[in-house]
Amino acid sequence: MWTSYMLQGIVVLLFLMGAFNNLLQTEMAVEGAVEFGYPEDSVLYLGIILFVSTVLYAIPKTTFIGGLLLTAWLGGAVATHIIHNDPVTGILFPVIFGILVWVSIWLRNEKLRALC
Repeated sequence: MWTSYMLQGIVVLLFLMGAFNNLLQTEMAVEGAVEFGYPEDSVLYLGIILFVSTVLYAIPKTTFIGGLLLTAWLGGAVATHIIHNDPVTGILFPVIFGILVWVSIWLRNEKLRALC
């Protein structure tokens, strides 16, 4: 149980940092988005989506839907890195975070563990 909470806490903290960077439209967030081909004015909307998804993941009753939304977010990150021919490490980072999202849910959810 503690392991799942620690994994979830790490994931939530990192996603919240990214969401707040986008919500505050920091120079780093805007430059990063533009560099990857996203319009500058989309940074705020991306921050809202990431923030809502992360909060849903952090709330025990909505962890599953939050996990699904964060998985979709990370899938978009993988696609963006592939389109820009980034090194494998750039592609693996969101994949590893996606695994951590679901491992933390799997450790706590008996129904999900029963599927394996």
